[in-house]
Amino acid sequence: MIRQSFAWWSFAMDPATDPRALLAGAAGAGAQGVEMLPDDLWPVAQDLGLSVVTLSGHALETGFNDPTRHAALRDEVRRRIDDAAAGGCEAVIVFSGSRIGDGADAPAIAACVEGLGPVVEHAKAAGVRLLLELLNSKVDHPGHQCDRTAFGAAVVRQLDDPGLRLLYDGYHMQLMEGDLSRTITDHLDLIGHVHTAGAPGRHDLDDRQEINWRAIAGLLARKGYGQWVGHEFVPRGEPVAALREAIVLFNGGAARGVQNV
Repeated sequence: MIRQSFAWWSFAMDPATDPRALLAGAAGAGAQGVEMLPDDLWPVAQDLGLSVVTLSGHALETGFNDPTRHAALRDEVRRRIDDAAAGGCEAVIVFSGSRIGDGADAPAIAACVEGLGPVVEHAKAAGVRLLLELLNSKVDHPGHQCDRTAFGAAVVRQLDDPGLRLLYDGYHMQLMEGDLSRTITDHLDLIGHVHTAGAPGRHDLDDRQEINWRAIAGLLARKGYGQWVGHEFVPRGEPVAALREAIVLFNGGAARGVQNV
């Protein structure tokens, strides 16, 4: 089965959340990892058998598309890489940032390649992966530059280093471009992580949203995808129950996909 994790921020939005109870419930629901978890909770998650899968390396609004920010960003991301390595976190998420100047993609891609190169080397030496996340600029992150698969893929291909891969977020890319199955297939060699959420609305993976996540799970299984799938939706109801349903759906789709090879 595909390894599945969940995003702390979207499942722990209630300020009354008991962190240990949520982590224990998630582990009991079948989650194998947790993402973007506050650093002080990493030992709690690990004691419950959950991998700490990702953390954010810097604020997403200011990113590597801006050459004037490279020095500061490199220092910040290197510190987070070191935190990840020391605490047993597997990957650090990085961002292009919002568009600057005339917003043209070509110089922004070149800037991301130049800025991320030394950081990738630091991550590899620390045993940590870097993930460049694709975000929508239509609803949640107006002005974000890496808002299409083609942009992120160009950065990863030009850098040409396995230490950097795409974080392919199906919710964001459904809003921006759709055609998820073909896009995933065409770029699977570049994808190091997948995020889920229902579109539109960013809620549960149910029949009130338009992405066929069961089919996506089957596709990933057929193609031999071996990285994490992280559920990053905001549950409509009780979080652990919603997470359990998403995990069951994904496992069922993956099993069917393998059987249909």
